[in-house]
Amino acid sequence: MIILGTNSIKETGFNIANSCRFDGSSSSLTKTQGASPSSNLKATFSMWLKKSDPDADQHFLNVIVSNDNRTFINFTSDSELQVAQKDGGSTSFHLSTNRKFRDVSAWYHIVITFDTANGTASNRIKIYVNGVQETSFSTETYPSQNRVVNLLDETPISIGAYNNASHYFDGYMAQVIHVNNQALDATSFGEFDSDSGIWKPIDITALTVGTNGYFLDFEDASNLGNDASGGTDFTENNLAATDQSTDTCTNNFCTLNPLDNYYPNAAFSEGNLKIVTGSGREASSSSTFYLTKGKWFWETKFLSASAPFVGIQPVVSSSNTATAAVLQTNGLGILKTGKVETTDGSGGSTVLATYSTFTTNDIIGVALDLDGNKIYFYKNGSILGASGVSITDPASTTNGHYMIAVGTIAGQDTISMNFGSPAYSESGGNSDGNGYGNYAGSVPSGYYSLNTKNLAEYG
Repeated sequence: MIILGTNSIKETGFNIANSCRFDGSSSSLTKTQGASPSSNLKATFSMWLKKSDPDADQHFLNVIVSNDNRTFINFTSDSELQVAQKDGGSTSFHLSTNRKFRDVSAWYHIVITFDTANGTASNRIKIYVNGVQETSFSTETYPSQNRVVNLLDETPISIGAYNNASHYFDGYMAQVIHVNNQALDATSFGEFDSDSGIWKPIDITALTVGTNGYFLDFEDASNLGNDASGGTDFTENNLAATDQSTDTCTNNFCTLNPLDNYYPNAAFSEGNLKIVTGSGREASSSSTFYLTKGKWFWETKFLSASAPFVGIQPVVSSSNTATAAVLQTNGLGILKTGKVETTDGSGGSTVLATYSTFTTNDIIGVALDLDGNKIYFYKNGSILGASGVSITDPASTTNGHYMIAVGTIAGQDTISMNFGSPAYSESGGNSDGNGYGNYAGSVPSGYYSLNTKNLAEYG
């Protein structure tokens, strides 16, 4: 899945300001639910998620009393959505969807409704994804009537990891809520956009969460575990202020795409904003956004500088035998030598411009003008060549669009991307004309951050 202009909602009416970025290796939120719940038979969980790893077994909500007594909600290694509980080592309930969830560009809204007192077995657990109830399961075992759900009881709860120890969630979460003693459906948390038909969030602050319920809005960067409903806060484990993100389900930001990793063989982290390139792969990682028009700006911070580059490319690396962005027809990038190169797709390269070199911790800004077919590069906020470099009209490229491309042509490099919501500490505070982004350098007038609000307006 990739994002084009038609994949976005220009204005939702209700906006979620922040999400929390989980690193997939050590970050989570935990707390012990310290009071008897209003009900341990009936409750509703709702959360918005954006996956960064398409295939990992990753838990986003669970309670582990012991290995034989546990409840968990997760994506399996087969990318199925799973809800399960064991009591005394035996399965009390287990639902796994037939549907696979591998899209790393989109936000999913997941609602899990428990009502084990219900007289109809199939109504005791309901799963909704993006407003639609899931009805097709590879495994389908419902709880017995009045089965206690451990997630609702006086037990330690983990968000973003299995027992705060393994199977860490890799991606973003927003508007996480547990409503105790109410079996709600998805319409309590979202609605379909009347123009686009896309499922979108609504204001849920008026909901009463009940005893042991909670609401995480992630709006306080210094306290990402804050329970906005007034309950006991969660403890942040390996989460920092830089893990607060403006990439949300109402304004989806571009990231790098781990599904395009055949040749790059890169290691992705920080919500797919940071990569460690494959050693000597001479290949690029591409973006989740495909661009056909408009004026766009982003920054790249090179945390090492063996032989990195950043630029644009028209096709994913796995469909090109030449393997590197600067080796693809109409692909173009700036190298650490300061040379801006493009090639003919057969191994021949052409130097289009030569600017100053860059090295470790330098930040390269890129302004891409797809209306005037130009690209401009900046080094630590200063433009490199005021006239820019001409590029092929996107309509004349292989697939009629460009993607952002970043990688190395030799050695191995660590690279961090800033499409407006950086995973590293950035004090620049510069935003685009719509107020989006946090950049080291000033955003050129008329250029915009790569997010779905801007894409819907200008892309």
